Amino acid sequence: MGNPKAFLTIHRKEAGYRPVHERIDDFSEVEQTLNASDRREQASRCMDCGVPFCHWACPLGNRQPEWQDRLYKGDWQGAYEILADTCDFPEFTGRVCPALCEKACVLNLSCGEPVTIRENEAAIIEGAFREGYIQPQSIERNGKRVAIVGSGPAGLTAANRLNHLGYTVTVYEKDEKPGGLLRFGIPNFKLGKNIIDRRIRLMEAEGVRFQTNTVIGKAYPISVLLNEYDAVCLAMGAETPRDLPIEGRELKGIHFALELLGQQNRQLEGIAIDEAKRIHCAGKRVLVIGGGDTGSDCVGTANRQQAASVTQIEILPQPPVGYNPETPWPQFPKILKTTSSHEEGCVRRWSLASNRFLGEEGKLTGVEVEEVIWNPDMQRTGRTEIIPADLVFLAMGFLRPSKAAVFESLELALSDEPGEAGEKDIPKLFACGDVVSGASLVVKAMASGQKTAVEIDRYLQTIKS
Repeated sequence: MGNPKAFLTIHRKEAGYRPVHERIDDFSEVEQTLNASDRREQASRCMDCGVPFCHWACPLGNRQPEWQDRLYKGDWQGAYEILADTCDFPEFTGRVCPALCEKACVLNLSCGEPVTIRENEAAIIEGAFREGYIQPQSIERNGKRVAIVGSGPAGLTAANRLNHLGYTVTVYEKDEKPGGLLRFGIPNFKLGKNIIDRRIRLMEAEGVRFQTNTVIGKAYPISVLLNEYDAVCLAMGAETPRDLPIEGRELKGIHFALELLGQQNRQLEGIAIDEAKRIHCAGKRVLVIGGGDTGSDCVGTANRQQAASVTQIEILPQPPVGYNPETPWPQFPKILKTTSSHEEGCVRRWSLASNRFLGEEGKLTGVEVEEVIWNPDMQRTGRTEIIPADLVFLAMGFLRPSKAAVFESLELALSDEPGEAGEKDIPKLFACGDVVSGASLVVKAMASGQKTAVEIDRYLQTIKS
């Protein structure tokens, strides 16, 4: 530990966002970066705790105190090597992870100024790419083949780990390009797609094959994969959005959040969009139903499309500011979160249930909402109002896919045996990420991909060539 007293004299310093008036007109990443000197100074604040709760909170088990110390001492390559040992894609987590590690940092408990772990992580991986520490590796093959279905964070992580273990890996992706929700769900202003492309090129150079525009199921039976490969891993995510089946749902102008986000990302990728299906927010009154990150992404996208107004409503009560006794340290705090998108212009309201969609001549004109009270269950108050809206985006989360539904979509028979896929149903079949857990964080999907790669390797080690 280079400077055991730095946390007493050096305050937390964040890079912050580009000015609103500048970023609101483009889809480039909003977050700025600090210079190398500031990064090292921020790394010096890490106290190398006897019990590092940052490590405890990280689903990947990142060894933050170790690489913070290397960074402080100017050993950027050493910091990268420690980080890369546990995190396959720091360039993703360093941009979109909610930083569970920082919330569990002892400095967050003692003074509300946790170490800037996430930003330092992003700086380390960008420095590694810039300085050429990251080069394609020559990998000796073991003669066995693995198919990964889905190229989101879980699938990419499993593919990367198995590839480095010597397996010949092919990743099947239903969309036009690999990345899953990293590419077609997270807006470019949070994660530039050049960052994904850079990693995909590296994985391809190391031998991973990506086959896009391929839907595994009826057109391309999974039985083919099970016959051709020694193991198959399902990593299709949880992409079925939660619907709001109330009166007026059929009106034109009501969309799921991913319709807007995926379409906008495709447009920025130069992928053709059917004009009849194109969503235009320009000059329209936009209402986002759902108060989470996906809803926030819709807010930022609608603002960039020059919506006339943007309102975001949530059925739950407004979270407390700063501290929530129901989620004490080192738990991840459920407190009010104001994102960069909210800063760009948005009316936010809480404790509102949607009763019905209103429209004229088949087109949406507004939503009737009703105030509710939580104590602890939801109670309707009877106090209603109309929120005018030309477009509504449903951002209420995603349904956890059932095992039976997944097997049905793949045209596989579900046995009566208990156990997860890969244990008793079909020995060669494994699953990881959101398709198992339901919608979760990128970092948790990556952790699941790592775990499943170990399970596949263990299984294949027992199979004679």
